[in-house]
Amino acid sequence: MTSGDIVQDSFLQSVLAASTQARLDCHDLIALVERSAITSSQSLSQDTKLHLSRQQRQLNSDLASLRDASRESIFEVRMTKQSTSEARQEVDRLHLQLQNLYYEERHLRGEIYACESYEYAQSVSECLLNGSNVSCSHQYQQLPLIPLEEFLQLQPEHTDNSDEKSLMFARISHELAEREALEQQRQELLKAKQRLIMDNKKRKDDLASLDKDLETFIDVRPVYRVCNGANCLGCQTYPEAF
Repeated sequence: MTSGDIVQDSFLQSVLAASTQARLDCHDLIALVERSAITSSQSLSQDTKLHLSRQQRQLNSDLASLRDASRESIFEVRMTKQSTSEARQEVDRLHLQLQNLYYEERHLRGEIYACESYEYAQSVSECLLNGSNVSCSHQYQQLPLIPLEEFLQLQPEHTDNSDEKSLMFARISHELAEREALEQQRQELLKAKQRLIMDNKKRKDDLASLDKDLETFIDVRPVYRVCNGANCLGCQTYPEAF
């Protein structure tokens, strides 16, 4: 297999042809010089000089063609690299877009699965599949809300509201506000309870300390003689103290 069978590009084939021609011209020039047996004592004939000159010009022409082809090939390589880089960037951009589409598809599938697995959606689908006559309701409709009449008395601005959705939203909002207020009251009562517990504990500690001080005071107090005669109760009860 020759180089012509491997290389299919026309420009590279022309370069190979010019290189082959330059190699042949070099061999011809070397053979001509060897045949002439050039030495320092011999001189070349005029025909030999003319032939050598023509061979050198031909060789120089072939070398110039090779240099032009090499320069052109370098430019072609640079252009090919640039186009390859641009094509690679385009492929990377398209690949990134494809990955983004995969991620978006995965996210949407997750959202669809979350919607399909939602409790209300499941209950409705089960009701429809089973053909149940029981009305399929969501959990928010089972909240322990105050009766509608009482709610309308508390907030009469919703009396003329015929939209069931907005009315239910208002009732849930009212229930949320009431529960938040009750929770705040509960927190305040807990804080008051903690304060009372701390006050009681402090008073117990103060009473215990007072009892201890009183016992100490009674133990160390001296006994003074106070006698009012024979009928003195102290003299009769504790005579050794007097």
